[in-house]
Amino acid sequence: MTTPTTRGPQSTALSTQSASAPELPEELLAVLKRMRLPYLRNVAPEVLATARAQRWDPAEVLRVLITEEIRGRDDATRRMRRKAAGLPAGKTFESWRETDSSIPPGTQTGLATLEWVGRAENLAVAGPSGTGKTHFVEALAHKVIDEGMRVSWFSLESLTTAIGRASVDGSVAKTIARITRAELIVIDDIGMLPAGQAAGEAFYRVVDAAYERRSIAVTSNLHPSGFDTIMPKTLATATVDRLLHHAHVVLTEGTSLRLSEATAGRGVVPLT
Repeated sequence: MTTPTTRGPQSTALSTQSASAPELPEELLAVLKRMRLPYLRNVAPEVLATARAQRWDPAEVLRVLITEEIRGRDDATRRMRRKAAGLPAGKTFESWRETDSSIPPGTQTGLATLEWVGRAENLAVAGPSGTGKTHFVEALAHKVIDEGMRVSWFSLESLTTAIGRASVDGSVAKTIARITRAELIVIDDIGMLPAGQAAGEAFYRVVDAAYERRSIAVTSNLHPSGFDTIMPKTLATATVDRLLHHAHVVLTEGTSLRLSEATAGRGVVPLT
């Protein structure tokens, strides 16, 4: 168990007490199970042993136990939301190389504050393949989840499939409502594959439903003004009008970082 950083000066690492921590009485375990406090139940023996050894105030014991329950629930919620979001590769800011990106450092920092998500503003990242668009947006998506919010992640193809499936059983409205419950909706790699009427309609439905209510982030090898080259013009115009009204447009440039790594021999682990 990790000692909470909020525990204060009375605390000492509880792990030092874990070997001698007595089991909880069966009656207390039953109460904790009934109250659905699994994380508190797991740490209670060592917390109580430490509290007894260090003569903690009862209020401190209660605070530590409740803090552990909150921490465990928050961690579980984040895991659940990551799984539900469908993020593609697990790329976060820990693996993001800020200096290798053509996105200005100030823009990276500003977007990473997530203030734009709080204002229901949009983000469009456009540029050549391999210039870090998806990695950057996925890192933002992970941070959104870490901040207690939800993410829905799609490619234009998977979004079209989801809306198309819903249209068969008449649940389009319910599907759109579910998607737009997320504070951030990502539609990745627009323009990599041809898009027809169905894709244009699906894209429009989500952008229209989220307009001024939720943030949408798109990545594309095309500037949004060129979306009418891959989908019906009327739908593209209406969609882009709503998408860009409250949007940060970021353009990436340069050669593919993936190709650079491959040509430098850093794309694989050398064979022995």
